[in-house]
Amino acid sequence: MLPFTVDFRPGDPVYEQVMFAVKKAVATGHLAVGGRFPSVRLLSQGLRINPNTAHKVVAALTAEGVLTVHPGIGTVVAPPPAGAAEDRTALLDDELERLVVEARRLGVDEDKVIAAVRKHWRKFPQKS
Repeated sequence: MLPFTVDFRPGDPVYEQVMFAVKKAVATGHLAVGGRFPSVRLLSQGLRINPNTAHKVVAALTAEGVLTVHPGIGTVVAPPPAGAAEDRTALLDDELERLVVEARRLGVDEDKVIAAVRKHWRKFPQKS
């Protein structure tokens, strides 16, 4: 049994949907820092996805620093990046720019975007 679920949507790449589900599970605490992450084989079988896709997910999450590989132990959830809050916030610049561009394209004003971000922010428990 996997510690997260994926509701697959047609049209979106499977590996991106799985990556988002893993990041969400980390943010909500369903996957704890230092906790073991399922093997490529278990991920593939549990989600009924191609093993190559499962490997791509693990490799991409490792490259992004969400997961880390420990020889002899396996893949585990990595701690958040160290550094000042400003440095960690800078890691979100691309995603924030995409959000602003899409909101402007749709004609959504700044206050509504901020309210939507707050709504989603509150869905996740605060970590100490």
